[in-house]
Amino acid sequence: MSRHILLAIAVLIGLLSFNSCGHQMQKQSAEKVYIDKTISDDSLLNLVQYQTFRYFYDGAEPTSGLAPERIHGDGDYREKDKHIITTGGSGFGMMAILAGIERGFISRDDGFKHLKKNVDWLEHADRFHGAWSHWINGETGKVKPFSENDNGADIVETAFLMQGLLAVRQYFKDGNHEEQLLAAQIDKLWREVEWDWFTKEGEKVLYWHWSPDKGWKMNVKVEGYNECLILYVLAASSPTHPIDAETYHKGWARNGKMGSETVTYGKPLTLRHNDAEKYGGPLFWSHYSFLGLDPRGLKDMYADYWEHNVNHTLINRQWCIENPKNFEGYGGNCWGLTASYSVNWYQAHAPGEETDHGVISPTAALSSFPYAPEFAMQALRHFYVDLGPKIWGEYGFYDAFSIQDDWFPNDYLAIDQGPIVVMIENYRSGLLWNLFMSCPEVTTGLSKLGFSSSPSKND
Repeated sequence: MSRHILLAIAVLIGLLSFNSCGHQMQKQSAEKVYIDKTISDDSLLNLVQYQTFRYFYDGAEPTSGLAPERIHGDGDYREKDKHIITTGGSGFGMMAILAGIERGFISRDDGFKHLKKNVDWLEHADRFHGAWSHWINGETGKVKPFSENDNGADIVETAFLMQGLLAVRQYFKDGNHEEQLLAAQIDKLWREVEWDWFTKEGEKVLYWHWSPDKGWKMNVKVEGYNECLILYVLAASSPTHPIDAETYHKGWARNGKMGSETVTYGKPLTLRHNDAEKYGGPLFWSHYSFLGLDPRGLKDMYADYWEHNVNHTLINRQWCIENPKNFEGYGGNCWGLTASYSVNWYQAHAPGEETDHGVISPTAALSSFPYAPEFAMQALRHFYVDLGPKIWGEYGFYDAFSIQDDWFPNDYLAIDQGPIVVMIENYRSGLLWNLFMSCPEVTTGLSKLGFSSSPSKND
């Protein structure tokens, strides 16, 4: 057994006790959390990936094997949603499982069985024009409404899920007979998504939601720039229900109005972030679409996406260094603003007087390893060595914390844990980037939209 897995086991022994019924994590005193202050950088990355991967493997919703929307360490689920799975987070989780196989956390066979269970369940869960809802009851496969009028298809969450499914397809497509059958099963689901349906009868823009009884009542256009680039790439790439290039340029790119000439802290932001033009939006905007979509050398008429994501990351960090609101704890080794749990339940944290609430989310810095590895490692060491007893738990770092408010909840969210595993793996090996970009349909779709890609440029 490798050193990092032994270390992870030691962490668990030092941190956790389990009850005989539900294996709920019990709160422990900070003194019982084992922190290895001498751990090497490489071993620390192994440990963080392993511990976080466990959210999607050991912590999976039992019936579906998919990612629970949230896991609360104290077992208190005020929304009674312990068995609710998140569609997008499950896509992230599938990619995390692939990383876990490659890192030796589980065997290929165990990983295959887990992912097969996922796909079998998704095949029979509620779908609408081939698309899944944002939330699904893991025990029944039925929609859990995200809001009153959001009780049907969520095409953005479906895109996040499909990004992961396609990575799984590519991973197993040349394997044994059973693995090839799984790849074919995923391919069928991919072909059944009616991406063009979400243009609302041919408008040159994609709409986020559709409900079988509310129709288009949500009426949310998916327009850039935010986390949703992957939606347009997949919709253009579909072999059965594609959108045309005009929908990308008129809808997503707002007829060219998505571009920006903003320069902040000496760093240009060439894309106009929705309601966050000066500093950029939450950092997940540079993560979610790029778990599979490789930003290295990726360009279209609007941006160099590698350069843009790097600058977005550095601006976010520099805001925390400048710390104009004087929050305790902020600095060059404690940075990262993104959507996460917050002192006031859940907020999209970002640089700005109205959007920075003194809450640091570990996923923001750790999922930025490809873009700013030196600074991400500084943050990782600070989180683990200095703050570990307060923010390190059964499934890795807790979702968010505030030193300013002395707030350290032992809660997790799937959509934040998944990118940590995946983006660290992309930084280390490029695994998920290589898998997703190997899809021939994606190559065709990117070309249709006017993208060029040269991954070696930023290796």
